[in-house]
Amino acid sequence: MLRILVADDHGIVRSGLMMLLERQDGIHVVAEAEDGVAAVEAAIREHPDVAILDVSMPRKTGLQAAREIRAHCPDTRVLLLSMHDDERYVYDAVKAGASGYVLKRQADVELIDAVRAVAGGGRFLSATVDAGEMQEWLDRGDEQPHDPLTPREMDVVKLIAEAYTNRQIAEILKVSEKTVESHRANVLGKLGMRDRVELVRYAIRRGLVEA
Repeated sequence: MLRILVADDHGIVRSGLMMLLERQDGIHVVAEAEDGVAAVEAAIREHPDVAILDVSMPRKTGLQAAREIRAHCPDTRVLLLSMHDDERYVYDAVKAGASGYVLKRQADVELIDAVRAVAGGGRFLSATVDAGEMQEWLDRGDEQPHDPLTPREMDVVKLIAEAYTNRQIAEILKVSEKTVESHRANVLGKLGMRDRVELVRYAIRRGLVEA
């Protein structure tokens, strides 16, 4: 029996995915989550065989959650769901440790095959994604342009862009407010920015939040 975690911030979408999965023999949804932080917590608690994560979620993106889940639960395979077929998103997904990438518009026909493929140790990319080019990138070890921010700094940027206060960010990330302030100052310095407005624009460009 494959144990599955489903994370999507839209309740209707999440329910639809769970219904689709539960109708299949040998698949059972053991947890659901409405944002990236809850997804990581659920994965650590349940250790599912496959974590299905929406790329665009509040508090932590699916990419950010994927990195943490893979770090804490190395036996859990990650499958990302996305509206984006842009190569940058797919590349970032694979680099974050995801074993599969399914476009939401293809989920009704591809999701079950994708779950079974990644659970069995394979990879799965939606049919409209250029798998050959993606594998060439991975084989060559090519890198996208270097991002100056650390994963933790990216966490802070996303939460700032979502209008959380320093205190709320500290609670979400389980660090002190002083640490949050330090990260914020480092981010502004690295990016050559002055205020939250510029950080929000950066977060939108990087796909951390939606415009």
